[in-house]
Amino acid sequence: MSSIKSNQEVDTSKLDDEVGEFHVEQAFKASDVKVQAGQLSSGYESLSLWQTVKVFKVATAYCFAAAFSAATDGYQIGINGSIIANKGFVHQFATATNADGDEYLTAPILAGWSSIMSVGQIIGMLTIPFLSDRYGRKTAMWTYWTILVSSVLCETLARTWPVWLAAKLLAGVGVGSLQSTLPVYISECAPTRIRGGLLMCYSLWWTIGSFFAYIALQLLNRKNPNIWLTPIYTQWAQIGIMCIIYVFLPESPAWCVSRGNADRAKKQLLRLNRGVVDYDEEHQYQIIVQTFEHEREVAAVQKKEHWYAIFRGIDGFRTVISLWPNLTQQFIGLTLFATFGTYFFQQAGLADPFTIKCITSSINITTLLIVVLVADKIGRRRISCYATTLSWTSCVVIGILGLVPRTTATSNIFVLFVCLWNVGMISNGAAGWGFIAEISSLRLRPYTAGFGAACTCVAGVIMNVLTPYMVNANKWNWGFKTGWFYAGVGFPFLIGTWLLLPDTSGRSAAEVDELFERKIKPWRFSKPQITA
Repeated sequence: MSSIKSNQEVDTSKLDDEVGEFHVEQAFKASDVKVQAGQLSSGYESLSLWQTVKVFKVATAYCFAAAFSAATDGYQIGINGSIIANKGFVHQFATATNADGDEYLTAPILAGWSSIMSVGQIIGMLTIPFLSDRYGRKTAMWTYWTILVSSVLCETLARTWPVWLAAKLLAGVGVGSLQSTLPVYISECAPTRIRGGLLMCYSLWWTIGSFFAYIALQLLNRKNPNIWLTPIYTQWAQIGIMCIIYVFLPESPAWCVSRGNADRAKKQLLRLNRGVVDYDEEHQYQIIVQTFEHEREVAAVQKKEHWYAIFRGIDGFRTVISLWPNLTQQFIGLTLFATFGTYFFQQAGLADPFTIKCITSSINITTLLIVVLVADKIGRRRISCYATTLSWTSCVVIGILGLVPRTTATSNIFVLFVCLWNVGMISNGAAGWGFIAEISSLRLRPYTAGFGAACTCVAGVIMNVLTPYMVNANKWNWGFKTGWFYAGVGFPFLIGTWLLLPDTSGRSAAEVDELFERKIKPWRFSKPQITA
């Protein structure tokens, strides 16, 4: 999001290459687009990653702070799945007792709590983009912040299961809205060279948030398991920090341009790039303006102005690829090990389920840091394919453990493969958002991302209904055998991962367009020579 003041002449012979960054049909010639000198070049493309961070330290700090919101997302998900194993919580909300007189949460109520949150996420993901587009990213942020405040307040006051159900619905709407808004905001405000790393900071903060949820519940379980409200109260601290961050965040300059507000756009550009030597906000503003004008012209020529082009032809195939990694997670155990992880471990008879979740969360943070550093070197296809294979294999091994007598050794092996499953899942998740950001065409990217995220949540609703029945000792009581279910339904998605996912590392948007138009096999994307 930056440019350099310069009086140098630009070689117009290179304009076709620059215009080639956009996806156009053969009938639409790039040479027909009149581009002013320098409009598609910021002048900072040759900076290294670390140099970019130092030059654009203010914009980097804003984006990193904005990503903190994901910690609330992770904390909500962690609390939702783990507090149901807390003794005090069970005593407060239990609706049945077993033959021994012990209180427990019935499977329908557990399924309702978990699935209603996924329903809320779908509602948030499909509705907040309209508000964000019309009134701005900051308005969208304050809207879902208010919803999250309402959800935490509802959780704080809940004493019966229907009230907790309402709290989970509000939490889902807030989290879904957050998931749709923050990545878009970061991508519009981040320096181009480090945009991918800053987007991955969203996953990092999410993992840290879920980790602290398990830590809070672990401490509660050891000291006084009956005081279940303490971890609920801790959410107010995150809500407060979010409020402070949102007060200082600038509006997205790209959104200001889309609404024709030139003065505000330039003002926000100066805020984001404060301290950058020789920064020319007028030049940068013109870059954004030309980008919007060009994309609108391309859409008109292609006669694909509408959002439902994401289901047609090559764009439809690209939509499938974009959503595949994140959707696959739902079918190889995301609900079992993440959402209901602590509850599953408890129902499986493990002595300290909270400790296991703390261990796996620590592994997740370490894994994610490594993935962020090596992603561009080894490629997202390799990360996603090998990670999915690792998680699927772990499900098979856990299923096998359900067929042998329970011993200390089997419990230790179970914990080992739960850890390996987490390594695979967190790696695939980090790569998955990269596919959503890179595979779809530029113009359809917001629609593709929203549709892909919603598809994942729809699958999540189904799994959130089924999983409590599988692991509940008073229902199906599958225990470790639940691994076989996810190994079975996940196998087609494992095969699809190897066949569908391309490697777009180092490829520009124009190069990716060309590879799809030439119908290059996805697993060969890294090999062909490109003319774009």
